[in-house]
Amino acid sequence: MEEDKKMKKVNIGYVLAYIFIPVLIVIACGAVAAAMDTTGSLAVVLLFVPIVLAVAWWSFGGNFFYDKKKEAFEKSLDAQGFVRNQTFNGGNCLVAVDIEHGKIAVLFRWNMFQPYIFSAKRIQKTWVDDGRGGAGFMEGSSRVSFLFTVDDIKIRVNTFTSNKRWRMDSNYILTGISKADMMVEILNSAKAKG
Repeated sequence: MEEDKKMKKVNIGYVLAYIFIPVLIVIACGAVAAAMDTTGSLAVVLLFVPIVLAVAWWSFGGNFFYDKKKEAFEKSLDAQGFVRNQTFNGGNCLVAVDIEHGKIAVLFRWNMFQPYIFSAKRIQKTWVDDGRGGAGFMEGSSRVSFLFTVDDIKIRVNTFTSNKRWRMDSNYILTGISKADMMVEILNSAKAKG
């Protein structure tokens, strides 16, 4: 957890392994089943079980390991004396803010093995994106987030997401905007202290 390290939101090696290792296992089991000319229960095990396990991995496995990594990251922050005045989990990114020491801690879902702790002074810009789109009665949003840039890297943390568009006066949207406004204020407070 180096302070001056340039941030990477995505670890390409991890993403490729996350996607392709289960695919390779399914292909290898299929090749073994074809080479052995298996039938019956062995064929079912060699062909069906790896597919079920791959789908389970893509559906639940990655989330499980990310949740465990987040818990370990939060514990390590507490052990280091990082005062978590606010911790926000936006699904693909965890942001913890230490206003007293002017520090920010970030853990990305697709780069979970490289947590970042840095001075809030490195934040260049903070803002809220309400996701407003459409016109007239079609105006609305399906995503609200707060954003900040560090070393010219834009970090978006969702405070509300949906698979449908909500009106801008919806409680979901207003709550998402309120959370995003609060986080922008907290980040700016930490930057002022940093």
